Amino acid sequence: MKTVLLFRHGKSDWNAPYSHDHERPLAARGRKASEAMGRWLATQGPLPDQIICSTAKRARQTCLRAAKAGGWDAPITYDRSLYGAMPETLLNHIRAQPHDAACVMLVGHQPTWSATAALLSNAPTGHFPTATMACIVIPAASWVEVAFGSGRLAWLQRPKEL
Repeated sequence: MKTVLLFRHGKSDWNAPYSHDHERPLAARGRKASEAMGRWLATQGPLPDQIICSTAKRARQTCLRAAKAGGWDAPITYDRSLYGAMPETLLNHIRAQPHDAACVMLVGHQPTWSATAALLSNAPTGHFPTATMACIVIPAASWVEVAFGSGRLAWLQRPKEL
């Protein structure tokens, strides 16, 4: 059994000074929601064994704040290909995970995160606001077996619902 967690970055600050969208930071609401989601996942589980995060500033901030608040100790890899990625890119990252990892988390952006959750699970996710996390359980012995349609949406948690 393998588990994929898809975590959308928190609310960003459109009024902050930044020269490129990639450098837009989190807003206060995004920082608070990221930390709340980190603590929630620590009690809900499963915790990730591996985290792959977009290099966009708001995604990095979301990931680090959630991990610190939740006490997660998974290694984090930052990958620019997650910024503006297509669902196939996420699937390739998922399939490349080490065999001993049971749970991988990807931290990034819309619309790719909701589309990937829907494709992996054949379940529409509906509204996927900032700092939302989806958990997809996949009955696979190996990550290379993961395919679109092979999983089941176990839960979808929006920070506003906490």
